[in-house]
Amino acid sequence: MLKKFFGLVMILFIIGFCGCINTTTEHNEKSKTITITDLYGRTVEIPKDVNRIVCLGPGCLRLIVYLNATDKVVGVEDAEKKWIPYGRPYRLAHPELANLPTIGQGGPSPKPNLEAILKVHPDVIFAINIPPEDADEIQKKIGIPVVLLDYGTLGNFNDYKLFKSIELAGKILGKEKRAKDVINFINKTLKNLSERTKDIPDNKKPSVYVGGVGYKGQRGIESTIADYPPFRAVNAKNVASSLNKTGHVTISKEQLLEWNPDIIFIDEGGLKLVIEDYKKNKEFYESLKAFKTGNVYGLLPYNFYNTNIGTALADAYYIGKVLYPERFKDINPEEKADEIYIFLVGKPVYKEMANFWGGFKKLNFS
Repeated sequence: MLKKFFGLVMILFIIGFCGCINTTTEHNEKSKTITITDLYGRTVEIPKDVNRIVCLGPGCLRLIVYLNATDKVVGVEDAEKKWIPYGRPYRLAHPELANLPTIGQGGPSPKPNLEAILKVHPDVIFAINIPPEDADEIQKKIGIPVVLLDYGTLGNFNDYKLFKSIELAGKILGKEKRAKDVINFINKTLKNLSERTKDIPDNKKPSVYVGGVGYKGQRGIESTIADYPPFRAVNAKNVASSLNKTGHVTISKEQLLEWNPDIIFIDEGGLKLVIEDYKKNKEFYESLKAFKTGNVYGLLPYNFYNTNIGTALADAYYIGKVLYPERFKDINPEEKADEIYIFLVGKPVYKEMANFWGGFKKLNFS
């Protein structure tokens, strides 16, 4: 009887022990994933440890470069391979990315190749400019979680959605500290720019205009941004702000003559078109005060597959140097650009960009 009792106890112990093992295994399986909410409010279950990723859409890969996480990228869009890299400092700094397998076409409306994505076995797909319903469909078809990020307003570099995207990607990739450092760097830089110029009264500021700003391709001098962020960063007196609009606008030559700004900046992405137009319409250009006095300057284009934040900040320092030389006498714009690039993309790439576009300089049209 006693033997039967002990036998029963042992059986119950073994069953209980096995039950504990099974419960623990389930718990461990569950702990391998976490649930996040992406920038479109989608609840997505992702692996706790993410080591393999791909990026879809404008600016998505750039944010991963800012987070120092290129070692986790296992495939890139065809656009990242075939488009010239000179408008995208992150690609200049990381040419090795072009050697990765292609995972889709890329572009403003990304067209992911699901079969190609499956071949590189990503843990997570990050995406920008993909509708939530398409993201859901991709997840359903290939069983890989899709996390939607949001770059915010085009041309802006102090955007709540942009910062939340950096934070979320940082959390997923185990780069929380780097994400915080990137956001702090951008905010600190903007604060430095603003504090140098915030106390200058408007009547002491030269009036300014930027032309040649790219928008779905190259544009001429009539193309501008009404609330041009680098101007805002240094509290410049932007004549286009009188339009009371935001974002890209196309004005008439008559409007530019009416404004007749003291200083004109040309986005070098559109410089070729401006030069061609100058040759055809010399009388118009020579009627502008800035062209008469030689106060026309080149800026690096910063909207290229979404906003290159480092270039926008570097442009702002050069603009500040031109408009308020005394307030920026300690700044060498070329060196400052590389300081910004080193922090954000890991290498000094100003010279390569300047060699291609022209760089920070006074422009001569004669």
